[in-house]
Amino acid sequence: MNAAQDLGGMMGFGRIAYEPDEPWFHAAWERRAFGLTLAVAATGAWNLDMTRHARESLHPAEYLSSSYYEIWTKGLEKLLVRQGLVGEDELKAGQALAPPAPVGRVLKADEVAPALAKGGPTDRPAELPARFAAGDEVVTRIMHPTGHTRLPRYARGKRGFVERVHGVFVFPDSNAHGQGESPQWLYAVRFSGPELWGEEADPSLVVSIDAWESYLEPA
Repeated sequence: MNAAQDLGGMMGFGRIAYEPDEPWFHAAWERRAFGLTLAVAATGAWNLDMTRHARESLHPAEYLSSSYYEIWTKGLEKLLVRQGLVGEDELKAGQALAPPAPVGRVLKADEVAPALAKGGPTDRPAELPARFAAGDEVVTRIMHPTGHTRLPRYARGKRGFVERVHGVFVFPDSNAHGQGESPQWLYAVRFSGPELWGEEADPSLVVSIDAWESYLEPA
């Protein structure tokens, strides 16, 4: 969806604040927000792409006025309510008002480190040959889906070159909506600055994005 998180190429936000040796967390509540998000995700109540979509579908005014971990927390609240694990009244009260709903799995303290080390791989076996190869010239589709997508607005309808074939991975556009993994080939596609931003762009600028096969057409 074309939402507030898709900021590539937009102006007026000022320079990105760079912090040398930036800490993982700037406050204790951020650490807790991170831990809560991972712990609840481990129950299997939703998948990674559902998590991303919950954050990215926040109202633009709310998204743009929230910090990074505030967005994480608000996305988690949406998912908890949607899955019936927490009620809106409980969020307002700040405490449980009903017996807890059952979950598929509880992540114990001694399981955290192994779970984080294992991660959540999304690569899948290939069932069809790749449509494109490294060096192929491609054009991204012009699309404006109302659901989740990983193709940014600034890179739609643009001509680039495949620089790497990553393999086959879960397709987020379907997975975010519970419509199945629908694995597709994933490519790293390179674009020039002028192709993305016009003739005023720095000609030495190169931008690469990861694009699923259904985002691409032969040039």
